[in-house]
Amino acid sequence: MQSFIKFSHFVGRTFAIWVLLVAVVAFLFPEQFLWIGSYISIMLGIIMFGMGMTLSVQDFREVVRQPKSVAIGVSSQFVLMPLIAYGLAKGLNLPPEIAIGVILVGACPGGTASNVMTFLAKGNTALSVAITSVSTLLAPLLTPAIIYFLAREWLEVSVSSMFMSVVKIVLLPIVLGLIVQLFLKEQAKKTVDLMPLISVVAIVLIVAAVVAGSKDKIIESGLLIFAVVILHNGLGYLIGFFVAKLFKLELMDQKAVSIEVGMQNSGLGAALAAAHFIPLAAVPSAIFSFWHNISGPILATYWAQKPNK
Repeated sequence: MQSFIKFSHFVGRTFAIWVLLVAVVAFLFPEQFLWIGSYISIMLGIIMFGMGMTLSVQDFREVVRQPKSVAIGVSSQFVLMPLIAYGLAKGLNLPPEIAIGVILVGACPGGTASNVMTFLAKGNTALSVAITSVSTLLAPLLTPAIIYFLAREWLEVSVSSMFMSVVKIVLLPIVLGLIVQLFLKEQAKKTVDLMPLISVVAIVLIVAAVVAGSKDKIIESGLLIFAVVILHNGLGYLIGFFVAKLFKLELMDQKAVSIEVGMQNSGLGAALAAAHFIPLAAVPSAIFSFWHNISGPILATYWAQKPNK
């Protein structure tokens, strides 16, 4: 069991490599992966269930201990990334399907990978976890609303159906995970160490399904999407950092806010795109899944060398 846990953590640390490898295979042999598309929501639900099993009361105590920092982080998450996405979509005159996909990524809450990157960057990990937890719980309300207001000029958006989707694939699994943790504490502890492996497998399969279902469109506009994703992610880090600095947060907190803003739950973006829009709208989320796991470690390595003064 111990060796399996070590393997699970190894897979978690090398996440970006697996995403890239499977994306290439899915691009070359798309017919082998098309069937996965029907299970994207289920796989994301499994990831969120795992998140629910790892949440604790301590994670939410940070909201009380650092209300200003948490509020700045959550507000930046749901304001900066959607506005950056909208600005890129308008400024670069993106095709409607790609514009929707970029805004979808921007409207999603932060992912658990941001907590790991904050830890590696010697940032305030407790704050990062609190921001991720709060933004994820707010996602059923805020994500559909943001997408409706920013993306409706390109395509028709149903707020109610998207709200139900986020509730089913995010909120409900998290609540179930919390219940399992509450009533089956010992069993839950034994499975927590396996969650990195399960999460990586699920995200990799989601990326494979998106790539396989959008091969022709990726050939047509893949470089454009990649460039937009890099800009979106980089501007998220940069502006998130300076907003935290503007509000005079400590450097550890600035790192946490910056990484939280820049790194998104792109799996949710892919699931929503697959459920409510055409396959191409899921491609920015798939590329974001790969790219932010390249940029995040680079930024974390740089910041880890900087004293927190």
